[in-house]
Amino acid sequence: MSNSSSISHFLLLALADTRQLQLLHFCLFLGIFLAALLGNGLVISAVACAHHLHSPMFFFLLHLALTDLGSILTTVPKAMHNSLWDTRNISYTGCAAQVFLFLFFITAEFSLLTIMCYDRYVSICKPLHYETLLGSRACAHMAAAAWATAFLYALLHTANTFSLPLCHGNALGQFFCEIPHVLKLSCSNSNYLREVGLLALSVCVGSGCFVFIILSYVPIFRAVLRIPSEQGRHKAFSTCLPHLAVVSLFFSTGTFAYLKPSSISSPSLDLALSVLYSVVPPALNPLIYSLRNQELKAAVWTLITGRFQKH
Repeated sequence: MSNSSSISHFLLLALADTRQLQLLHFCLFLGIFLAALLGNGLVISAVACAHHLHSPMFFFLLHLALTDLGSILTTVPKAMHNSLWDTRNISYTGCAAQVFLFLFFITAEFSLLTIMCYDRYVSICKPLHYETLLGSRACAHMAAAAWATAFLYALLHTANTFSLPLCHGNALGQFFCEIPHVLKLSCSNSNYLREVGLLALSVCVGSGCFVFIILSYVPIFRAVLRIPSEQGRHKAFSTCLPHLAVVSLFFSTGTFAYLKPSSISSPSLDLALSVLYSVVPPALNPLIYSLRNQELKAAVWTLITGRFQKH
């Protein structure tokens, strides 16, 4: 029985069979990749440079943009390289690094989305306690906790997954390295069940965070609807709706990808879903936040026009 030590590389899922389609996939990934870099880069720069955006909400939004940049940098460049050069190879070490980094950034993102919900709840439902509960030190501690938790979570799963003996080949049914597809190559039932158990626990924790977010929005929307001025209601909705949209996109696509019935599963559908939850959100998130939030939109526009005027 061969094990993981005998595997020097993995074969990723081929995005297309013909050269023309491979180049088309490369162009599509390149467009999404550049959009994500530009959008998240502008958000990070705007929040960092605009002093009036130095508030807890935008502080966490900056960290969210960092996780989006990290996640798309982890998966898309390798996929573009493989499409351009007509290859499927990724080294064993590269695969382990990709699994760790993707888990790290995705976990940090979901943790930050949960914290941002708490920020919205305190801001709208307990405004008199906002400075006390969400001071600069508290925000720094929460952000650090999100990143530290993500690091430990990713390290645990990566170490556990790549300690499994692999004896079912080296072909992965995904365009990037992901734990469920690596587990399919395992031939150790006890270790396999241990990792599946950890993943199930992770799903339960993630679902708990999602339920917390949804339940938190019940009193938030009740409080918003009681705001007497239309301008006040519009400002509150402009900070809440983008966050809710990003959470829904992130959670719904990932959940459907992993929990869909096997009867409707197909390589093309699986590929489309994996792109939806791993590639599209980092490109769309800056657009969602910028379209609804007038302060951020103004700061981004000032940043762009200021750069052009300098040149």
